[in-house]
Amino acid sequence: MNTPVMDIKGILENLPHRYPFVLVDRVLELEPNVRILAQKNVSYNEPFFPGHFPIHPVMPGVLIMEALAQAAGLLSFKSMEASPNKNLVYYFVGIDDCRFKRPVVPGDVLMLDVRVERVSRGIWKYAAKALVDGNVVALANLMCTAREV
Repeated sequence: MNTPVMDIKGILENLPHRYPFVLVDRVLELEPNVRILAQKNVSYNEPFFPGHFPIHPVMPGVLIMEALAQAAGLLSFKSMEASPNKNLVYYFVGIDDCRFKRPVVPGDVLMLDVRVERVSRGIWKYAAKALVDGNVVALANLMCTAREV
């Protein structure tokens, strides 16, 4: 496998999230203002699996969307040449046309492919898809924005 563009240390420097809510493990490709390809290794040790569902563990769809939004946040911060800090956060503000194609289960490697569609008045719009073994497991159009707090 190629050397990641961003390892977990770089991800933690560029996302405000912390355990157990960091849902990106590495960034494989990143072209500012264009696209990011990131990876989430789905492990049975995830804190949500004991309750979702004990007999047939499935990654919650909302967390797949959150993983895509975190990848979008990394892309946007790198595009803006900024980083999260105590005064700046990146909010997930909308989701359209969300579709789930198949369950994501322990052992899957979730690939997060997010492309910038446009940026208008501080709102970033993305076309996002999550894949496992090259097969689409989820699709959505996401909207996020950076805000001072």
